[in-house]
Amino acid sequence: MNLTLEAPLLLPLTALLPLTAILLVAQANPYQTLVLRGILGAVASLVYALLGAADVALTEALVGTLLSTTLYAVALRSSMVLRVGVATCSVPGPPPEALLVELRSWLDPLHLRLELFSPTDPDLHAVLEPAAHSGCYTLRLGSRQLLERLALLPGAGRWRAAGHRLERIEIEELPE
Repeated sequence: MNLTLEAPLLLPLTALLPLTAILLVAQANPYQTLVLRGILGAVASLVYALLGAADVALTEALVGTLLSTTLYAVALRSSMVLRVGVATCSVPGPPPEALLVELRSWLDPLHLRLELFSPTDPDLHAVLEPAAHSGCYTLRLGSRQLLERLALLPGAGRWRAAGHRLERIEIEELPE
């Protein structure tokens, strides 16, 4: 293999590796990180193939790119969710759609999905409780860190301005 002939093709591809790695580390959005990880693996596979290491290129493509990206996608899908139990003790029925839209827009900066469950579900992160006859709700979170992060977001101000409350709950206190 003559690297002198292939240098014009190899140098730009090789320069993509550190650039993609820096973008990967600096990315805040986990879903964009997933895409960048796939790009990084594909570029590395291509560089290995151009250097004549077909076995390493194939291993990188299959394990480094395909398998790790798939596992990361599964992990993101299962972990980037806020499981909220909807208590209907004083107000029958589900919460209004406008309230759920507000909650979802509030969670967007943290890249969390909102999933609603029965308040008796054992794996809840929070409980959404209606206040009696006021139309307001209280979001009670089991994680102090999540409560602090949510309280710093602009959605917390809108939530409180609408008359709703945000507070901490001990997991043992979740309604049965």
